[in-house]
Amino acid sequence: MADLLRTASLLTLALIWCGCPTAEPDPEPEPYVPAWPTLTCDDIAAAHCAFPFPNNVFTRADATTDTGLRLALSVDAMPSTTAGPIDPADWNVADGFSPGGPLLVHIPGARADELVGSHAIGASLEGEARTILLNTATGALVPHWAELDRTLDDDDTRALLIHPAARLDDATRYVVGVRGLTNSLGQPLQPAPAFAALLGGDGPADRQDHYTRDLLPRLAEAGWGTDDLLVAWDFTTASRRDTTQWLLHMRDEAMAEAADGQEFTIDVVEDDWNPDTIAFRLQGTLTAPLYLTEPGPGGRLLFGDDGLPEVNAATPTMEVPFTVLIPQSATAGAKPLLQYGHGLFGAKEQVHSGHFRSFIDTYGWVFFAADLKGMASDDEQWVRDTLLGGDLGAIAAMYDRLHQGFLNWILLMELMTQGMADDATWGPYIDASVARYHGISQGGIMGLAYAGMSPHIDRAALGVMGQPYALLLNRSVDFEEFFLALQLALGDARDIQLVLALVQMMWNRVEPQGWSAYIDDPDPGGRPTQVFMRAAIGDHQVPTLGAHAMARTLGAAHVDTGLRDLWGLDLVGSAQGSHAYVEYDFGLPDVPPCNVPMSLCDDPHGKLRSLDEAREQLDAFLRTGAVTNTCAGGVCSFPALSGCVDGEDDAASQALCE
Repeated sequence: MADLLRTASLLTLALIWCGCPTAEPDPEPEPYVPAWPTLTCDDIAAAHCAFPFPNNVFTRADATTDTGLRLALSVDAMPSTTAGPIDPADWNVADGFSPGGPLLVHIPGARADELVGSHAIGASLEGEARTILLNTATGALVPHWAELDRTLDDDDTRALLIHPAARLDDATRYVVGVRGLTNSLGQPLQPAPAFAALLGGDGPADRQDHYTRDLLPRLAEAGWGTDDLLVAWDFTTASRRDTTQWLLHMRDEAMAEAADGQEFTIDVVEDDWNPDTIAFRLQGTLTAPLYLTEPGPGGRLLFGDDGLPEVNAATPTMEVPFTVLIPQSATAGAKPLLQYGHGLFGAKEQVHSGHFRSFIDTYGWVFFAADLKGMASDDEQWVRDTLLGGDLGAIAAMYDRLHQGFLNWILLMELMTQGMADDATWGPYIDASVARYHGISQGGIMGLAYAGMSPHIDRAALGVMGQPYALLLNRSVDFEEFFLALQLALGDARDIQLVLALVQMMWNRVEPQGWSAYIDDPDPGGRPTQVFMRAAIGDHQVPTLGAHAMARTLGAAHVDTGLRDLWGLDLVGSAQGSHAYVEYDFGLPDVPPCNVPMSLCDDPHGKLRSLDEAREQLDAFLRTGAVTNTCAGGVCSFPALSGCVDGEDDAASQALCE
């Protein structure tokens, strides 16, 4: 043996001395870079051209974006309405998909009872779950729930919807999978032929490589084999810049201009309007830069060569009416500022309500508001006509106009903290060092987006709110009229759900699903905002499922009101200086366990705000940042207000899903 080792050593030295080549180790394989073919339709779940959705096969490579992708939806993939196919152009500017669903696929014969429902979100992370949502950046499983669409009665067009339990990360790729479902006879469902080919290694070369080298190994690492896999795909969420840059650009330009002073007028002064609580009601007009083709409904954003919104050169400004209520209590000393966000297709005049007048006088707040253009009272008929006309692509103008609406809100708060606070007549009533926000319903929903972009507010109180709209709409009685319009325009329930998923992508730029991730990490022009959220269990208009998604996204503390625990939220006795969530109960039965509205008993949506306990709790938060349980005995339950009659019980609620 010693002779063999000596001979080998001499041979090695000889090779080195003569410069002869030696055997090289096998090179490391090149790391896999994910790539997808750009497809017109996807056939891995062949029941619908655009399903599964969202899906990276509906993108193209683009090195200029933060995600390296750009949407490339085809006309064939878009729903076709009574007015013709929807033009995908307004969607194909995005660099990714919505950070919060819904995720859509159609698996004929699937049964709802095999899916992890909204009542058992934690089970979506366990080994028996039939659906999976996987973050490829972290390898973590994402909590979610799944359901079959129950909005229409046709079993043949019933989509499977997957809802993340909280907002997803920006510019991140996610893998989705469905496995092991059976039909009503208990027989295993089978994958579509195209997906079966990918599982067997026989798919198209430009797609098989991705499944073989990336997607299927990721699922295997999570404990998912291929034996009962029905479908799997991946998608990439839009970047933060893609979501926020239009509005932030508008804000920063307008705020720079406002630094030189704002043009405004006080058109009406009333000192005898409800004088028991209000010292002065002011009606005024603010001049704001106009970034739309026209100031009214249907106006579209104008863009410069840099791809960012630009002011209308022909009509550079618009007039923004606003109202201010100065309470009688302000005559004894200046009071802090409280901006209001109105309800669905509402108006600034909602601040005139009696319970608001009483609240601001009792607790001492200067209350003011402007319409949120895009979803204000003067937009409602335009939205209705657009949906009924079937030209669903035109609805993009609503989201463009919301950009202007939020800009107007920002400039109104700037006016109140500067021009009005410095005014010789009105300044003595205003404490401009405190600027807070309170919104209800739509104003509660949109208030979180506003908190994410506002350079002024540091606390926001949101009532009966939730996110995202695509989740809320199916479960809201307010949407029934608009849902009927979609039925008339589309017919196919899958197309209706696809339209909701598509418009959510536009809504993200102007609703909390887009902005809620930035509340604690604002851009340089914003400021961190503490958020207090309150919901009414059994709400007919804004389901608490959306409120829970919002609270989880913010990592809010769930302040105990003696009612129930909620998955993913820490139950605490009180909260100080942190985001907080609170629920009130009004004695209603359980909500339907599917995506239809709660419609039993009286709607508690508007009842919470008038309770003395709720008013005290609201003021304490706005002033101090503390959220405590102010209900008698520590239980915020008011069953006497239920309005329920015989037969309106849990069984009747369950029946709404059958």
